[in-house]
Amino acid sequence: MTKQTVFVAGIFNVLHPGHLRLLKFAKESGDKLIVGVISDRVAGLEAHVPQNLRLEALKMNGLVDEVFLIEDSASDAIYKLKPALVVKGKEHRHLENPEQQAVESYGGKLLFSSGDVVFSSLDLIRREIGLLDQKSISLPKQFIGRRNVTTKSLTDLMMKFKNLKVVVIGDVIADEYISCDPLGMSEEDPTIVVTPISTRTFIGGAAIVAAHASSLGAQVQFFSVVGDDKTADFCRGELTKFGVKHDLLVDDSRPTTLKQRFRSHAKTLLRVSHLAQRSIDESLQRDLINKVTKACENSDLLIFSDFNYGCLPQSVVDQIIAVAVKNKIKIVADSQSSSQIGDISRFKNTDLLTPTEREARLALRNTEDGLVVIAEMICEVTNGKAAILKLGEQGILIRFRNTDGWETDQIPALNSAPQDVAGAGDCMLVASSLALTVGANLWEAGLLGSLAAAIQVGRVGNTPITQAELLNELSE
Repeated sequence: MTKQTVFVAGIFNVLHPGHLRLLKFAKESGDKLIVGVISDRVAGLEAHVPQNLRLEALKMNGLVDEVFLIEDSASDAIYKLKPALVVKGKEHRHLENPEQQAVESYGGKLLFSSGDVVFSSLDLIRREIGLLDQKSISLPKQFIGRRNVTTKSLTDLMMKFKNLKVVVIGDVIADEYISCDPLGMSEEDPTIVVTPISTRTFIGGAAIVAAHASSLGAQVQFFSVVGDDKTADFCRGELTKFGVKHDLLVDDSRPTTLKQRFRSHAKTLLRVSHLAQRSIDESLQRDLINKVTKACENSDLLIFSDFNYGCLPQSVVDQIIAVAVKNKIKIVADSQSSSQIGDISRFKNTDLLTPTEREARLALRNTEDGLVVIAEMICEVTNGKAAILKLGEQGILIRFRNTDGWETDQIPALNSAPQDVAGAGDCMLVASSLALTVGANLWEAGLLGSLAAAIQVGRVGNTPITQAELLNELSE
């Protein structure tokens, strides 16, 4: 018998707050928490969600150490595991518990959690289905009619993504979401007090840009700089999982950038960033330039995803752009300045720039002129061909020059019920860039980018978008 082991079994159709309290209680009762998920065959009609999805949800919960599928009964699993403690919800305290005999057979103990909130997974599923029926994403019919864009043309463009060879370069970021249960206000000082319930970590920054491109079907090579730490190992594993060929140079003088978001009730309470905000040294710069130069010899698209944490000093940017221009490949750039200082105008001779309004105004030092003028000025300053200004809840503005002069149009935000805006710009950048590279015009590229962003903001956490998701929205 392993004294530190705690065991919990259940169907777990939906991981609701009642489950999280149960798991938290179980985890705090011992050192190792093992969860048994009852299979579809055993659960029968009570399994409303497929077993592989229920297993995956438990595996991604930070409280759980090990998960397995129960193909017989919870009691049989207990006989085999012999955990020190078996935990059930307090609603079972006065009911018949067949696990009791199994636990007592080897001297274990059955505990009932002290949680006081009871949820029904089925009720939550029905509520979620009801919400999904109220579709939050809608295509911009006026824009589609005005610009003669068809769902068939967009679908045909996406089918060509699989032939693209893409190089992505920029800052690696790991985004950690810490879900918290609010406890109240501290009596000693006016401070909000929470307790963490679960943790999920995603790759972010330029890494998720590379993952988006790979998930949409392109062949991707990704280059960046990381620290010598566990966060870097996590990012390598995720990039491999998403099919991204990567070359991450190690700088042991800096940490891999980690951004923590403490959230409660769908709201972000606090962000904490672990990072170094300085340029990489000259030897790393030379290595990076040499590796990207070689990759650009046989590529269709180069994407700069700059978060201004030191991976892309100006000399690196200039030399790589010169290589891309020489090889006649598309160049796209994004330089984020949300909580740091960036300059989108330092990316010259691009085919597309995708700044926010604020980022464009910062680069131009212009707070006076209108959006159309700002978009045109950023193209003029960079000798760029086109700009998509990201306007948040107001959508995007597209401005580009052709043989007859400048053209402009706007696409409204396509998701009326956003959940988490983190990563919307990354999706916009990738989908628009890939479309442009396979022959889309700016209207088609902008619409695909807007649709990808709408899908992304409808969920929490930055996860790679897929062709299937885009095709599903287009089909509806």
